[in-house]
Amino acid sequence: MSEKKRLAAEKAVELVQDGMKVGLGTGSTAFFAIEAIGRLVKNGYKILAVPTSTVSEKQARELGIPLATLEEAGTLDITIDGADEVDANLDLIKGMGGALLREKIVAHSTRMEVIVVDDSKMVSKLGTKFPLPVEVVPFSHGRTRTYMEELGCRAELRGGDTPFVTDNGNYIYHLHFEHGIRDPYDLQKRLKEIPGVVETGLFLNMAKRVIVASDSGIRVMERV
Repeated sequence: MSEKKRLAAEKAVELVQDGMKVGLGTGSTAFFAIEAIGRLVKNGYKILAVPTSTVSEKQARELGIPLATLEEAGTLDITIDGADEVDANLDLIKGMGGALLREKIVAHSTRMEVIVVDDSKMVSKLGTKFPLPVEVVPFSHGRTRTYMEELGCRAELRGGDTPFVTDNGNYIYHLHFEHGIRDPYDLQKRLKEIPGVVETGLFLNMAKRVIVASDSGIRVMERV
């Protein structure tokens, strides 16, 4: 599985050109992409990168990749990130790595969002293999959970009695839908209407290209 992720990540990094401003994703697949970008920098590429988490920032610094804030960099040329699920429309569930809010902010500020996955992440319906992560503010998060569950899911606090805390100081709930998510666009709208919900792991109409690694090779899917 790791070899598939590495192959997909390295294929994505082939899109990175000298002088680009690059968003660095978070997670096991993004790790391989950051490694490959580090090799480009070592070979003389002038790249300015914006990390989506403290984990990615630490890895990039260790590899000597020049970093900037999104305010300093402005619009990015490309962002390379992973995903937990990808459907046939190239809509995604992301956030099991705990960085969904920063990932979405960076994705919104990039010209080309490139997603790298292995074939196990491809699904016919979102929410069938992984829960949907939703970032919420800690204040009265139990009430926020109640409102989210009224949408037909079971909401589980990540970390339980010792909640996982995001880089932004928030909590994450995993929303389990027994039969998957019927209408991701409607769900996104309804979740964002709940006070206390900061952002969801639904990345809709954002990925421009998805690179999928399988035993038979690399497949590139593009949004029309």
